[in-house]
Formats: sequence, C-alpha cells, structure tokens
Amino acid sequence: MTHDEPPRRSLSVRARLLSVTGIAVVASLLVWHAQIADFVGLDSAGDKAPVVAASGAAGDEVPAPPVRTATAKPKQPPTKSPRKTPKPERTPTADASTPSSENGPYDEESTDGMSAKLRSRLLKAMAAAKADGVVITITSGRRSAAKQQRLFDDAVRKYGSYRLAARWVLPPEYSEHVKGRAVDVGPAAGMAWLNRNGYRYGICRRYDNEPWHFEATTTPGRKCPPREPYAVAKR
Repeated sequence: MTHDEPPRRSLSVRARLLSVTGIAVVASLLVWHAQIADFVGLDSAGDKAPVVAASGAAGDEVPAPPVRTATAKPKQPPTKSPRKTPKPERTPTADASTPSSENGPYDEESTDGMSAKLRSRLLKAMAAAKADGVVITITSGRRSAAKQQRLFDDAVRKYGSYRLAARWVLPPEYSEHVKGRAVDVGPAAGMAWLNRNGYRYGICRRYDNEPWHFEATTTPGRKCPPREPYAVAKR
C-alpha cells in the first residue's frame, strides 16, 4: 500500500484558470458596458464638457445681464386748453310794432299786412292754382312808405324823370302797395294763371306793362275792368 501525495499542481492550475477566466469575464463586462454607453449616448462624469463662459474661458462664471436703469422722461409742458371763442350776443328781436327792416313790420313776401279782402281772395286763388298744378308766389305785398319812397327814387334815377318813373313805381302817397291793396306775384306761369282765372276770385291785373301786378278790383265771378296802359301819378 502506497501513500500518494495529493495533486497540488492540478489545484494551482485550476486556480489560475479560474482567475484568468474571471479576468476575462470582467474585461468582457467592461467592454460590453462601454459599448452599451456609447450606443445609448451616456457620457461619463469625466467626459462632460466644461461650461464655457461668454468670454470663452472655461470654468468662468457667466456674467449677469446688465440691469437697465429707468430713464426719466422729460416733462412735457402743460398743454393749454383752446380758448373758447365768445359767442356773439344776440340782438333782441323786434316785435310786430317795431320796424325790423326797411319794410317795417311787414313780411313783403307773404299776405302779412294786406287788406282782408285782398288776402282772402288771393289765398283762394292760390289754392285753386295749386290744384291745377300751378304755383303762385308772392314777390311783393304790403310795403312800408319808406321802402316805396326808396323804390321810387331809384326809378327816377333810372328813367330820368318823375313822370316816367311813376309808370313803374308810384310815389308812396299813390301806391296801393303801401295801403295793402296790391300784390305782385310770380313766376311767369303763376302770373298767366291768375290773369286768366283771377276774376273768378275778384282779382284782376291792372296795368298792361306790369303782368305781375294784381288788385281786388271786381266782384268775384264778374269780368275785370279794362286794364290801364301804365300807372299815373296825379300831381
């Protein structure tokens, strides 16, 4: 019976093989870990790029942005409010008893101041003309003595004599306009209508040279008296 020694050399070989195998496994793991990190895109702590400051030096602190100081706005001079233009004072309106113009208290282009007879007849004739589609307007009705005198004076300068002027404008003492018993009308169509139909309402044309001049010289419905060639001022 022999006593053999244990195979010490085989154990050491095994240990070396195991150590070599372990190192290989660890190295494989490290290589595999690096490959995985590259694939995923993970950087190690030492691979991170240093923070570069705005000036370009690595590691410098980024300077804080400059603080804007509020600029005081220049004070504008106070604007003056526009001055209000004073309104003109109204002159008191004259009442009916106070002459407000050259024609006194009368509105020359209305029936104001006419005799009651002429006024009522003229209004009826104007309404009938309107129904026929014709407009009759009053161009001159009641006149003041002052205006009649001024018109007569103008006519004397125009025609050269008292007698010739009186054919167109009578002096105040002879004028039926001053008495409220005459009226001048227009336009031409209104004159023509009233010349044809005025007698129905007691209104007649008086002078040949004035197709616009009418007076209440007849009874309504009766024929008008013959016309005079022109007015005459008896002196």
